[in-house]
Amino acid sequence: MDHARAAISNLFGGEPMSYTRFSIARQTDGDNSHVEMKLAADDEEGGEIGRPEHLHANMPPPWRRGKNRCFLVIAAVLLLLIGFLIGYLSYSGRMQKASRCLDGSGKCEMTPTTSYLVDDDETEEEEVPGPPVLYWPELRTLLSDKLSARRLEDNLRQRASKSSFEAGQSEDEGIASYIHDQFTSFLLDEVWNDEHYIKLQVKGSSNNKVSILENGEEEELESPDAYVAYSKSGSVVGKPVHVNYGLKADFQKLQKQGVSLNETIIIFRAGKITLAEKVANAEEAGAVGALMYLDPSDYKMTDALAPFGHAHLGTGDPFTPGFPSFNHTQFPPVESSGLPHIAVQTISSKAVGKLFRRMDGENCLLEWNSGVLGCKVMLSSTSNMTVKLSVNNVMVDRKILNIFGAIKGFEEPDRYVVIGAQRDSWGPGAAKAGVGTAILLELAYVISDMVKHDGYKPRRSIIFASWSAGEYGAVGATEWLEGYSATLHAKAFTYINLDAAVLGFNHMKISASPLLYTLLERTMKGVKDPTKDSGSLYDRVGSDWVKTVVPLGLDNAAFPFLAYSGIPVVSFGFCNKEEEYSFLGTTEDTVENLKRTEKLYALMRAAAEVAGQIALRLTHDHELFLDFERYGEELLAFQEKFLPYYRDVKALGLTLNWLFFARGDFQRATDALRRDIANSDRENRVVRRALNDRIMKVEYDFLSPYLSPKDTPFRHIFFGKGSHTLQSLLENLQLLRTSRDSVNVNMLKEQLALVTWTIKGAANALVGDIWDTDNEF
Repeated sequence: MDHARAAISNLFGGEPMSYTRFSIARQTDGDNSHVEMKLAADDEEGGEIGRPEHLHANMPPPWRRGKNRCFLVIAAVLLLLIGFLIGYLSYSGRMQKASRCLDGSGKCEMTPTTSYLVDDDETEEEEVPGPPVLYWPELRTLLSDKLSARRLEDNLRQRASKSSFEAGQSEDEGIASYIHDQFTSFLLDEVWNDEHYIKLQVKGSSNNKVSILENGEEEELESPDAYVAYSKSGSVVGKPVHVNYGLKADFQKLQKQGVSLNETIIIFRAGKITLAEKVANAEEAGAVGALMYLDPSDYKMTDALAPFGHAHLGTGDPFTPGFPSFNHTQFPPVESSGLPHIAVQTISSKAVGKLFRRMDGENCLLEWNSGVLGCKVMLSSTSNMTVKLSVNNVMVDRKILNIFGAIKGFEEPDRYVVIGAQRDSWGPGAAKAGVGTAILLELAYVISDMVKHDGYKPRRSIIFASWSAGEYGAVGATEWLEGYSATLHAKAFTYINLDAAVLGFNHMKISASPLLYTLLERTMKGVKDPTKDSGSLYDRVGSDWVKTVVPLGLDNAAFPFLAYSGIPVVSFGFCNKEEEYSFLGTTEDTVENLKRTEKLYALMRAAAEVAGQIALRLTHDHELFLDFERYGEELLAFQEKFLPYYRDVKALGLTLNWLFFARGDFQRATDALRRDIANSDRENRVVRRALNDRIMKVEYDFLSPYLSPKDTPFRHIFFGKGSHTLQSLLENLQLLRTSRDSVNVNMLKEQLALVTWTIKGAANALVGDIWDTDNEF
C-alpha cells in the first residue's frame, strides 16, 4: 500500500520520481523510498542511462506528452492494484492465522524459542506455500474427534473367543496375522514383521504339584494349571516360611529375629515387586524353592486362582543374553545370570490357607495384614512337616513374530516415536494384552486417516509395534532392541507403552522418563476425565503427580527401551487406588470380567487420546518436546541425598567433590543447550536437526559406557540394575552409618568413579562440539 500511495502522490505533484525500464527497483543511493523507471524514450532523447530524470527536464512534444500521460495513468492504476492485493493478502493471512490459533482461550500454541518448554508455549508453523497447515490446537481436536469407543470395543472383542494366546502358538500367530492385515488396510506407509527364534520354558505334560510331607505320608496340596517360566525343574523339599511380599526388608526382618531361611521353601504374596525379584531375594537368602499366591486383601475373588508368571531377573531370551534371536546358529553357549536356580510355582490362596492350618508356629506379623485366615510365619522347632515342590516345566524352541506398521515423517523420516503393545497372554489376556492391542490398532487407524484425508504431515515418523512373548519378560521387544542396538538410540526418541492401560477407573499409575514429565503433564491437562462430568486427567493425578511416579518393572516392555537402549519412555494406565486388578495374569482375565470396570471403553478412549497426543506432539513441533533440564533436577535431588555422608566418605580417604562438580557441569551443559535453542534459526532445518539430536542423546548418555551391555545390560545410572546405579551408590553410602564394616571401600571407589564419569560424559555430549566442553572440574 505504501508503494501505491507514493505513486499517486508523484502523479499529482508529489516528490519527483525516477523510473527504470520494465521493472520497479530500489535505488542503491539516496532515498530508498523512491523507485526508478527508465523508459526507452528517455534513452532515445539522450538522457544519461542510470541518471535520474525529472519530469520537467526535457519537454517532449504535445503528442508525446499525451502518450506519456496515458502510460503513467496505466502504471499508477497497476501499482494501486498491486498494493491493494499485497495489503489484502497480508491482512487475510493474519486473520487466517489468528483463526487457526483460537482454542477457546484465544491463545495460539507456539514452540518456544526464547525459553525452552516454558509454561505458556505455543506452536507456530512455517509460512510455506502449499496446502493449509494444521496447527496444534486443530490437530489435538482432530485426534479427539476421530477416536471411537465403538471401534475400541470391536477390537477388544477379538480376545473374547479364545482361552489362551501363548507366544508362538497358533492363536498368537492368528492375531499377529490379523494385526498385519489391519495395518495394511489402514494404508500405512510400511508394514512388516520381524521373526525371532527363541527358547521358552513351558508347562510339561503334567501339572506341577505342591504337597505336604508329614510322618512319612504325602498329601497333595494343589496341582494348578498355571506355571512359572524359567523355574528350576525337578523336586525340592523344605520347611515352609512365610515372608510377606518377599521384599528385601521382609527377609531382613525375619533374619534379624534369628529365623534361618536355609533349605526352606519361601511363601510370599504377589505385589509390590515382580515375581522374579521375589525369587532372587529368596535364592539369596538360601531357600530351595518359592511359592507365590494372590492374597485376598489385595486381590478380590481370587481364592481358587493361581497366576502365571516368569522368574527371569531380566528381559529378553535368557539363553541369548545381549544377542538378537534372529536364528539358532550364531550364539555362544551362555545363559542369563538372571535365571533362578531354585524351584518356583504359584498356588491359590485357598491352598495357602490349608497349608497355614497345618503349620503350628508363630502367627504372621500384624503389620503384614494378610487376608488369609490363620496366617503363620513358620513351623515350630519340633514339627517334622515339610513341603515338597515338583516342577515339570520343559524347554521348547519357538518362532515369534513382532508386527510393525509405520507412518513416515515428511521432514525427518529417519527419526521416529514407537507406540507398542504386548499381544500374547497365557490366558485370554483381556486387560494384560487386549486393551493395549485395541488402542494400538485404533491409533494406527486414526493417525493414518489424519495423514491421508486431513492433510496432517508429521515431521517425524510414527511406528506402531505389536510384541510377542511379553509374558516371558518383554522378550519380543528386547530381541528387537538387541537386533538394532547400534542405531535405535540415535533414531527412536520415545517409546509409548500401551500394556495394561485400563485396570480400574479411579486412579492413574504412571511410569516415565523425566524427559517426558512436562509433555505428559500438559497432555493430561488437555484430556477430559471420562469418569467425571468436568475436569481433566491432570485434576485426577494432582499437581504433585511426579512424586507418585512408579519405577518400571522388569515385566514392563518399556523397561528395556529405557534401561538397555537409553530411549525415553512413558507407560501409564488407569487403575483402582485401593486394590489391584484381581485377574491380571490368570485364566480369568476375560473380556467379561474386564467389562465390570466402570466406563471401560471411555477409559480406553482417554488412554488412546493421551498416547496419541504425546506421539503427535513429538512428531509435530520444530523442536523435540523433551524436557532435558529435568535430569538436572534429578541429579540435584541425588546430590542432596549424598551430602549427609560427605564426612563419612572423607574419612575413607575419598571425596564426593568430583561427583558434585560433574553435576554442575551437566547443569551448565543444559543451560548452554537451552541458549542455543533460544538463539537458533527455527527455519534452518540443518540447525534444528542438530539441536534435536543433542536433545535425543540425553537419555542414552546416562547409560554407563564403562560396562559391557552383555554382562550388565541395564546400564542406566538412574533406572538400571546393578552397582553402577545412583541408587546402589546411595545404599552403599547409607551402610557407612548402619554397618560400616560391611562396606567394601574399593567397590565404593569404583561406584564413585563410574557415576562421576558417566555424568561428566553426559555433560560433554550435551554441549555438542568438543571445543565447547569444559574439563575444569
